[in-house]
This record gives sequence, structure tokens and C-alpha cells, in this order.
Amino acid sequence: MGKVAFIFPGQGSQTVGMGRTLAESYKPSEQFFKDADQKLDFPLSNLIFEGPQNELTLTKNTQPALLTTSMAILEHFKQSGITPDYVAGHSLGEYSALVAAGAFSFEEGVYAVRKRGEFMENAVPNGEGAMAAVLGLDRDKLTEVTNEVTESGDPVQLANINCPGQIVISGSTRGVELAGVKAKEAGAKRVIPLEVSGPFHSKLMEPAAEKLAEVLEEMTIHQAKVPVIANVTATPMTEPTEIKTKLIQQLYSPVQWEKTVENLIELGVDTFIEIGPGKVLSGLVKKVSRSVKTYAVSDIETSEAVMEALKEGTR
Repeated sequence: MGKVAFIFPGQGSQTVGMGRTLAESYKPSEQFFKDADQKLDFPLSNLIFEGPQNELTLTKNTQPALLTTSMAILEHFKQSGITPDYVAGHSLGEYSALVAAGAFSFEEGVYAVRKRGEFMENAVPNGEGAMAAVLGLDRDKLTEVTNEVTESGDPVQLANINCPGQIVISGSTRGVELAGVKAKEAGAKRVIPLEVSGPFHSKLMEPAAEKLAEVLEEMTIHQAKVPVIANVTATPMTEPTEIKTKLIQQLYSPVQWEKTVENLIELGVDTFIEIGPGKVLSGLVKKVSRSVKTYAVSDIETSEAVMEALKEGTR
């Protein structure tokens, strides 16, 4: 086995009931759900385990729910003895990566993402922002489209550059609609509107970024024990000042996921272990490179299966 990266999912991977069996059968993991409830003074664990789905899907709830569940899953997987050479996360998942790397405590992280979710929901009036996935159009052509629409007065930009042929755009509702039409005219295979509560990773999130900066200023951020690949630049970061700056920029900048995977491979990573609900990132990694190994750890069953598979692989 070459180098290993732990990768953590972002919004969209949440499901009611995630982490429940883990919390019921593995005490160290259960503690994360208790700590989240206490830190937020809110029964987050009940919402995660019982729903309802529409409440869990609210950004202010989804973000701490995913961070908590991902850390509980990681706690169980730590029994494997495998330590990552690098960590990375998609959007919200970057906070999971930073907690995993020891850059800040779980309690501070869960509070920060709860506030981050609130700020993101409130940055743009409901209905005035949107996001859409554009399939089958390359980055340069799509950038031309979004620039053209933005220059005409309806802001829209690239938000998530996920893998070849899959890019998410974000901005004003009209800007995203117009860019979608023009993207199809330029050769895009499909444009899929996303069910989100705001235009995330666009310039319209700058008011949220200003408020987030105040929260991050109050946090104790340490040097990361493992390099964390920043969403904004797709390069490793460990220094507290840089971490803070990149987290602020991340709110209104594109998530460079495709480049993150490419750079990790260049750094010698050949094994990607997704830790958290679902396996969205594992799929994206495979679309960037078929030659690397990917594993998804989302509960006790998959955690134990991956531990066994990796043990077999090192014999």
C-alpha cells in the first residue's frame, strides 16, 4: 500500500438514522453524539436518529449532524490502526478533516459548523439563490458561460468542480437558470437543479463569510498533525492562520475537488478511505482515476469489512 488519504463527505450525504447502530453498540462513538447535544444545547442526536428528514436537511442541522456522524464513524475505524498521510473533505467535510487532523476540537468544530449553516441559510433571501449540476461540459467552456451571464447582470459562477464532466454552478436564481440554458447550447448533456437552501460557494456567500470569520476568531486552532488539503487551493495546509483564512474563503470560492484528488495522487496517495455517511466521494475519486483504491466506511459493518480488506492487502 502506498500513501493513504481519509476523505470526508459534505452536505447531501445525510440520511435519517445515520450513525444510530454505531452509537448503540460502540461507546466511544456514542460520546460524540452526546457531546454535540451538550455543546449545541439542542437534541441533535434525536434529529439524526429519528428525523424528520425535512428538519435534518436544513443546512444549520445537516452540517453539525454530518460532522458528528463522521467523527463517530472515524472513532470506530481508528481500531484498524491505519493513520492517514493526508486528509481532505468536500465543503463541510473540510471541517471533519480538520477535526480528524487535530486542528481544533470536535466541540469547537460542531459549534462552528452549526453557526456556519445558520449564516449560509441567512446570507441570501429565500428563493433568490440557486445551484445546479452541469454534466458533460468542460470547465473552460462552462467558465465562459458563467462569465457571460454574470457580466450581463445575473451573478453565477463555478461552485464545485467535482470530477471530469461534473461541475456545480451557483449564484442568483436567474443567473443559474440562464447559465443552464447556455450550458446546454454549448454542449452540456444535462443540467440538474439542486435542492439547496442557498447559492453556496458563490460570491453571494460573502456576508456569511464575514460572520464566520468572527466565529473562527474565537476558536483555538492548532497546527494540523496531518496535512489537510484545502478546498480553495487543493494544496496541503497545516498552519493555524492559513486554516482560518482558507475556511473563510471556502464559503464563496469553488470547491476544487477534482484537483484535490489529482494532487493527492501526485503526492503518492493510492488508497482513499471515505469516512462518513454514503459513498459519494468514493465515486468522484474513481471518476478522476480508475487506478486508485477506494473504500467507504459508513457504519460498523463497512468499518469492519474495510479493516479486513486492508489487512488482507498488507499481507
